[in-house]
Amino acid sequence: RSVNIVAFGNERDGFSEDSQQPSLIWSYLGRSALISQIDSSLSASHVGNPVFTEYQACVFGNVRLVVHDCPVWGIFDSDWYTSCRLIGGADVIVIKYSVNDKTSFQELKDSYVPMVKKALNHCSVPVIISAIGARKNGVPCTCPLCTSDRRSCVTTSEGVQLAKELGATYLELHTLNDFYIQKYFGGVLEYFMIQSLNQKSSEKMKKRKKTQKCHRVQPPQLEQPEKMPILKGEASHYNADLHNLLCCCQCADVAFYPEDLSTVVEAHKIILCSVSPLFMLLFEVKSPADIPDASIVQMARSLFAVEPGTAFPPAPCDPPVRVVVKDSVFCSCLPDILHFIYSGAFQWERLEEDIKKKLKDPEKTEHVLEKVKCILKTPGKLNPMKDCRSHQIKRLYNTSLRLFFNTPVLADVIFKIQGATVPAHRAVLVARCEVMAAMFNGNYLEANSVLVPVYGVSKDTFLSFLEYLYTDSCCPASILQAMSLLICAEMYQVMRLQHICELYIITQLQSMPSRELASTSLSIVSLLKKAKFHNSDCLSTWLLHFIATNYLIFSQKPEFQELSVEERNFIEVHRWPSNLYLKQLADYRNYIHSQKCHCTVM
Repeated sequence: RSVNIVAFGNERDGFSEDSQQPSLIWSYLGRSALISQIDSSLSASHVGNPVFTEYQACVFGNVRLVVHDCPVWGIFDSDWYTSCRLIGGADVIVIKYSVNDKTSFQELKDSYVPMVKKALNHCSVPVIISAIGARKNGVPCTCPLCTSDRRSCVTTSEGVQLAKELGATYLELHTLNDFYIQKYFGGVLEYFMIQSLNQKSSEKMKKRKKTQKCHRVQPPQLEQPEKMPILKGEASHYNADLHNLLCCCQCADVAFYPEDLSTVVEAHKIILCSVSPLFMLLFEVKSPADIPDASIVQMARSLFAVEPGTAFPPAPCDPPVRVVVKDSVFCSCLPDILHFIYSGAFQWERLEEDIKKKLKDPEKTEHVLEKVKCILKTPGKLNPMKDCRSHQIKRLYNTSLRLFFNTPVLADVIFKIQGATVPAHRAVLVARCEVMAAMFNGNYLEANSVLVPVYGVSKDTFLSFLEYLYTDSCCPASILQAMSLLICAEMYQVMRLQHICELYIITQLQSMPSRELASTSLSIVSLLKKAKFHNSDCLSTWLLHFIATNYLIFSQKPEFQELSVEERNFIEVHRWPSNLYLKQLADYRNYIHSQKCHCTVM
């Protein structure tokens, strides 16, 4: 037998200097003559949840007493599940507050009492409200119209009103001495504990009598199905891919030079234009009339000069566009600025630190940083880079590169697929896909060709694949489209996209109700065979478990016969419900029929 008590609230006021004063619950456990064998090993904060303290003891000789003392009401905000579980398992609830802490009482009344009522959900659990402490501004007036002492102390009438809202017993404990702890608080608490024990004994007796009346065979217990394998997602390496593109200088189509042509820094127009309207203007993606901000146009003319005679767009074999940087200080910092842009344009503090170390001159540093802010400024809006900090700057690529997806602007390769053409940009493809990097930089025909044919995949699927390369996201419209995209991702060895498609398929199948699963024309066995053929081991394993878990549905479908012997054996071993349960169920039904009696469950 056991009694569970849950206590909420703090009996110490916020201005109390005695932080070592024992709590109400600990004082009762230590002083009550009915309490024995207190387990002090659990008097520290609970390991799993540091917001409450757990005590264990014996009461009335051999009754196990478990107390959870929660001095912080924040448990309702931080862990609603735990707070509901504590209240649901409580036999007695104690709510404590200090009469000298009006602010905490008001917060309790306004915010947490409604939560307690919701958690109780009309359960008949006794509640004790304990108002603790002597009011520091003298004897309070209990007149409902008097407000002289309500600013600093909690009045008796307020406590009684709170008790009425919860249907609770109200106690005032002016001090935690033997009388108030043992006789007053302890007497009420022990009365409710005895009531709880009597109620449990009565329920146990009723259950025993009911069991004695019925000696029939119980139906077999249906075990839970085996847990499905958990498929973990892969972290994005989008910014790292683009940063590696800068470091490797593959498919570079623009070269920056100082005015003396002593050094060169290579980059990619598609990346630069995706983060800055200034570079769009420089590489003729936009005209000055398209940019309403005159400062950007002026900055482009004063800072850069494109050498004449450069064709837009250049062919794959053409040399990079030569751009002269007129500002020598800015040019010396250009490698750091490009690293900042290619890393996602959100590590502003690191850029500041790198330029400070390089220039070692505050005025020059500020001069360069102001130009960077102007370059990254959105035209027609206030400068978002003012007072830049990392948490204020959004990552730009996954939204900005989308502007160049499936458009001929700056495109240097065209895919021909199912009689249609799809423009793309070698720099993005090389950065995001190792297979395409080898295709465009190796000794292959595609390396020097603008038109590249694509076979074995539909146009819509290939467009979804390219969209992922440009934006690092994909949204398949159906399970079949996700499988087609998975096959394309496996063909080009883009593993993260393959995992995203696997997760999408699993999520969609898990959300299907049994009735829809039984009537759907979608072939799960066909998905399984495709997943195996295209090396999607995680998905194929999950699908086998899925078929086994829904054995009664799939075993009735014609496609079930298409499974291999090895797959059938696996499903038979892991099937749910198991053969043993079905045999036990058949035996139970035969018994019920032979006895001509009703099922004990129904």
